[in-house]
Amino acid sequence: MNTVPMRRSALLTATLGASLLLASCTTTPPAASPPPVTTTVPSTAPPSAGATPSAGNATPTGTPQAVATGLEAPWSVVFRNGTPLVSERDNGRILELSPDGTSRTVGDIPGVAGTGEGGLLGLAVDRQGRLYVYSTGTDGNRLQRFDVTGEPGSLALGQPETLLDGIASASYHDGGRIAFGPDGMLYVAIGDAGRRDSSQNLDSLNGKILRMTPDGDAPDDNPFPGSLVYSYGHRNPQGLAWADDGTMFATEFGQNTWDELNIITPGANYGWPAAEGIANAEGFTDPVQQWEPAAASPSGMTHIDGTLFIANLRGQVLRAVPADNPSTSTTYYTREYGRIRDVTKSPDGKLWFVTNNTDGRGTPGPEDDRILSVEPTRQ
Repeated sequence: MNTVPMRRSALLTATLGASLLLASCTTTPPAASPPPVTTTVPSTAPPSAGATPSAGNATPTGTPQAVATGLEAPWSVVFRNGTPLVSERDNGRILELSPDGTSRTVGDIPGVAGTGEGGLLGLAVDRQGRLYVYSTGTDGNRLQRFDVTGEPGSLALGQPETLLDGIASASYHDGGRIAFGPDGMLYVAIGDAGRRDSSQNLDSLNGKILRMTPDGDAPDDNPFPGSLVYSYGHRNPQGLAWADDGTMFATEFGQNTWDELNIITPGANYGWPAAEGIANAEGFTDPVQQWEPAAASPSGMTHIDGTLFIANLRGQVLRAVPADNPSTSTTYYTREYGRIRDVTKSPDGKLWFVTNNTDGRGTPGPEDDRILSVEPTRQ
C-alpha cells in the first residue's frame, strides 16, 4: 500500500491531544406508510406528539422514485463533479451510477476486512475531486484518499494514500461517516468500538468526532492543540451536517435508552458512557433531541433549505428536523422502504436516501437495496 508523509497512526495522534487533557437492530416487514408524524422532545421527558415544525423549511413531496436498485449493503453516496459514487459495506466496492440507474465498479478498496457493522463505510470528495474513504482493515479502521481518473462512465481509482490508521475497530460501533465542513476541513465520526471508556479518554480517537485538514493534519484552531479531536464522549456517531449559519449537527446511536441529535461545538464532552440522552449533568453537553432506539437508530444526515434530513435504520423512517428548532421532528415513509442508512442532496436539488435492507438486519424486497429520490419543497 502506498502512503504519504502525512500518514499518522491513531496512537500518535491521540497522544498529542491527550497531553492537553482537561480533565441495533431488528426490523419488521414493510407496512403501509401512515401520514407524517411530528414530535417534540421536552428537555427532561420522552418524545410527545403535537409540535409543528418551523414554516418555510423543506419537506419531501410526492412518491420517491428509484435512482438505483439491486445494491449490496450500500453505506454512503457522494457526488464527484455530478457523478454519484456509492460505497458497498461488505464487498468493499466503490460504484459509479449512470443516469439510467445502472452501475459499474470504479474500484475495490484494498484490504477491507469488516465484519458486522465494519467494512467499507463513509465517503467524501474534496474540491480537487479526490475521494476520501473510511473503512475497516485488518488492523483497525482507517482513512484513505484516492485520486479519481477518467470520465463519467469510465472512472477509476488511483493508489491509496493512508491519512490515518490503527483506529480500534469491532463488529459494531465503528462510526464511519466523513464529510467536509463549510470551513473546508474534513470531519470524521468514530465510534467507541465497544470500548466504552475510550470515549472519555483523549489518548484514544475512538468515541470522537475528528477535525483535520484535507491532508490529515490537525488544524491550528482545533480545541486540543496538536490533536485531531474536535469533540468527545460519543458512543457511535454516524451523521454529520451543517446548517446555513455554520451550526454543526451530529446523530448518534444510544444504547438502550436514547438515540441523539447533537449540536457539536469544539472541545465539548457529550457524556458517553456516563450519560445517555438528556442528563442535565455538569460538564456534559446534552442533545437537542432524543428518540427511543426502536423508533430511530439515526445514521446519515444532510441539510436542505433549513431542514435536517436524517436516515433511520431500526425506526425505518426518514426524519425531518428544522435546523432553527431542532427539538422537533417529523417522520416520513414509516416502514415503507425498510431500513434507511444514508441521505444526501443531489446536484439537481433532490433528496436522495439509501435503503439498507441487505445488511443482515433487514428484510430485503425484490429490488433492494435501493437509492430513492424525492423532491424537497418548502412549506
